[in-house]
Order: sequence, then C-alpha cells, then structure tokens
Amino acid sequence: MVGRTLDHYRILEQLGAGGMGIVYRARDEKLKRDVALKVLPSGTLADEGARKRFRREALALSQLNHPNICTIYEIGETDGQTYIVMEYVEGKPLSASIPSGGLAIEIAIRHGAQIADALSHAHEQGLLHRDLKSSNVMVTRQGRIKLLDFGLAKQVVPGPMEETRTEDELTEKGAVVGTLAYMAPETLRGEPADARSDLWGLGVILHEMVAGARPFHGKTSYALTSAILREPAAALPEATPAWVRGIVQKCLAKDAGQRYQTAVELRAALETVSPGPSVAPAPAKRFAYRWWIVAAAVIALAVWQGSRLPRWSAAPGRIESVAVLPFDNLSKDPDQEFFAKGMTEQLITDLSKIRALRVISRTSVMRYQGAHKPPLPQIASELGVDAIVEGSVMRSGDKVRITAQLIQARGDQHLWAESYDRDLSEVLGLQREVARTIASEIRISVTPQEQALMSAGRRVDPEVHQLVLRGRYYADKGTEDDCKKALDYFEQAIARDPNYAPAHSGVALVYRSLATVYLPPREVMPKAKAAAEKALRLDETLAEAWTIFPLAIFPAGRTTTQRIPARAA
Repeated sequence: MVGRTLDHYRILEQLGAGGMGIVYRARDEKLKRDVALKVLPSGTLADEGARKRFRREALALSQLNHPNICTIYEIGETDGQTYIVMEYVEGKPLSASIPSGGLAIEIAIRHGAQIADALSHAHEQGLLHRDLKSSNVMVTRQGRIKLLDFGLAKQVVPGPMEETRTEDELTEKGAVVGTLAYMAPETLRGEPADARSDLWGLGVILHEMVAGARPFHGKTSYALTSAILREPAAALPEATPAWVRGIVQKCLAKDAGQRYQTAVELRAALETVSPGPSVAPAPAKRFAYRWWIVAAAVIALAVWQGSRLPRWSAAPGRIESVAVLPFDNLSKDPDQEFFAKGMTEQLITDLSKIRALRVISRTSVMRYQGAHKPPLPQIASELGVDAIVEGSVMRSGDKVRITAQLIQARGDQHLWAESYDRDLSEVLGLQREVARTIASEIRISVTPQEQALMSAGRRVDPEVHQLVLRGRYYADKGTEDDCKKALDYFEQAIARDPNYAPAHSGVALVYRSLATVYLPPREVMPKAKAAAEKALRLDETLAEAWTIFPLAIFPAGRTTTQRIPARAA
C-alpha cells in the first residue's frame, strides 16, 4: 500500500497493524496535512461482518469530541477499499513509554486521569471501548494522552441496575472480544460488558505504569485466564503511595460491583491524589455529586505550578531542579526503615520551600529505593533533574549519624558531601541545616521568608517524632489494617504532644486514605477536615495539611496563593 493513493490521500508509511485494520501515515493532498489512514486488511475485504465492524468504528469515533481521543475526519471507499481518515498523532504508544521499573508516580497518575476523562466522555455518548490497553494509548510529544482504536467499541444504552444492553449486536452473543491480558473477569465469563469493564482495563494499565509490568501473568491463555478470574493481582512496588495502591486495587476488584462505578468517579479519585491538574477541568456537572472533590480540584490548581515532563536544564552547569533519593538505612535493623524514609521526606519538604527550586516529589523517588538502582545520571534523566541528593542514616539509641551528598547529573560530579552526628532530639534542626547547605551549594536564590521557614521549628520530643514517622511508614503501605496502625501511632503522638502539627496532619491523611477506598467518605472526611484544621492552626506552613479541605479551612478574605507554601513537584 505504501506509495499508493486512495482518493486524495497519498500513503507514506505503515504505522501499525492489527486484526481490525492496518494504519498508515498518509498525506492529505487537498489540505496539505499528514493524517492517519486505517484500512481493512486485504484478507477481510470480502468479509461483510468485518466491513460492518469497520464502519461501526468510524461511526463510534465520529460521535466523540474530546482532546484525549483521536479525532476522525471522514470515512471513504475507493477501488473497493474502505478506509477511515483520522488525526495523525505524533508520539509513541504508552506500552513503549513504560520503563522496566515503571513510570514516575505523578506521570502515571496524570496519564491515568486523562484516560479516565476520555472514557467518561465515551461512556456519556453510550460507547464502551472494550479493548483498552497500553498499546491503544498514544503519548504525544507534549505528554498528552490520545486514546486510539475503538474497533471493538459497542453502542449501549443504560438499563436497570446500571446494566447495559446492546443496541446493535454485530458479534455473536456471548462472544469474548478484546485483548486477554486486559479483559475483565465478567468479560472472560461471557457476561455483557459495561463501563466497569473498561475501568478494569484502565486498572491494568495503571498497574502497568506504576510497576512496569501487568498485574496478571500466565504462560498460556488458559493460565492467564485462570489468574485473572481467581488470583490476586501482583503486588505493586513497596514505595507506591497508599492512595495510588488503593485506587489500583479498587479498579481490579473481581466483582464489578466493588470497582468504581463510573469513569467520572475514577477520574475524581485520581485527581484527588494527583500532584496537579493534568487535563482541562471537566464540566461542573460531573462533580456535583462529590462536593469534596471540588475542594481537592481547587487545591491541585492552586498548588501546582504547571505540569512538567522530565527535561534537562537548558543552561549547562546551572541547577534549578533536584531529586532527593531515599536515604539508606545503615542501622542493620529493618525496624528502623521508617526513620530513613522520614529523613528523606523531611528533606524534600524543606527543599520544597524554595520556590526557585523544582523538587521531585517523594512518590516518584521512592521507586529508587534499594541497592539495585540505576546509575545516578540515568536516574536524573528519568526524573528530569539537574542534581541528585543521596545519603544514609545510622541510628544507635538516641544518637543518629546522617551522611548526605550532592551530585550534579551531567558528568556525575560530586559538589558537596558532609556527615553529621547529632542527638535524636536535634534531628529536625539537622534536616533544615542540610537543606540550607544544599541551597547554598547550588547557589539558588532563597528569599528571606524562605530562609525563615527553613530555620523555623521548635524542639520536638524524640519519641513523638518517632511515633509520627512510624505512622507515616504504615500509612504508606495502604491496606486498611496498616491505615489503622498508622492512626494509632499518630494518636499516641498527639497524646504525648497535642501541639505537634504533623501528628494531626497524619491523622487527616489517614482518614482521607480510608475514604478513598475503604470507608464511606461522608463518615470519615469530616474527621479528616477537623484534623487538618487543627494542624493548620498549629502550623499554617504545613503543606500536606492544606491538601485535605482547602475550601473549608481558608480563613475569610485569604486566597490560596497567600496561604499555601511552596511544595515538591
């Protein structure tokens, strides 16, 4: 086909092929633009069923108008060849964009929210995708998601009890369609698909983006089918945030009734944990039934300074972005792992107070924990930063030794290194000292206000500090039991020091995590609000507390930009 002309479309190269058609890049000689041209495989030209399905895809796509769905221009037929003319998307498939260790968490969540938004639009038009997989998702050069290939899309109308029924059945009743590794259990059982079946497919993609591998495996089709129907999903990386873990688990519930019931609901959950807005805001009517989602959307818009994909700094030698890798636990005591994680989080928090410095969030760097991480220049390239901070923690009784070093990504050049020996009660002050030293070494501009924030802080009871770190450690694990353990640690900390703001903030975060997956939001979100308000009354610079209920806790007459401190990217 390459070199041929169909009507006024000159075929330039083949882009891909599948059972539902072959896709070419072609030149529209009339409008002088490149397009994607999808034609039926030569072996199916005489198959009327295939031709009907092909036309149905064109009809399905023609009803959709969304920035995250590939646009259809026209359907045509010439010389007995039926073709669909679509938007040509420059980029690469999501399946080819996921490294072996998975994507950075904020990128995975951003992609997931865009896919969910595209699905919500399709479902509102009465269309199911039925073949959602990472190879049918394109990532443009600008980082925008484009959903492709509605070749197995099915037109449905709502039925009783949120069921669906087919308006125009073009496949044999009960036939299984789609790609096996992404099929929902009910689809494999031959039951009718509905919107929740597409959400299962998105759950598989989310798992794939976070872990770098799909959740179910089998050497044969039978083994893979059995795994999807009966076995739990493979574990996500230990560093996966609790809320993200809960969202993926809910998407992959075997019982469709236990999943998110609509794509709007799933998108709302993803945007609640997202570090920033990834797509244009949805119409207000989509959020009317979730009053607390509005608050989360506002804080995301207020805090995030714009979505940024990984990139190198334009000026050689200049450091404008940094990633703090998980500190190594040299205590030879696994029970002290919480302490090393706490050190990493606090240093990220302190550096994030400098607005001129872009700091990668803890959710993205935690995947580099352990001895087998890639070389530092590779990590810096994957995260798009100019410099890396790494270090270690060794604790013995009430003494702690912290070693930290700053490495410039290009050339793997060591800029600074230092070791500190302190009493446990001085550890928070030490963390701020390390942050100030790093800011000085990279010669980043620090305002007097930021300097004051990095120097502020009161002496903390070491036991209270440890209780809070243990609480954060269990909260990150994400199961309902771990969340309850975390809550117990935070409450113990509050009992010892009622005025320690991070303990109240921890309580708020646990309740929000429980509301995301395990408990009714109306039951626990008021508790999250109360705890967040308490934390901010004690320390209004505590960034994480602002993310719980921003609309409810802003004092009258104060705007979000006036109140919210700088934060990690």
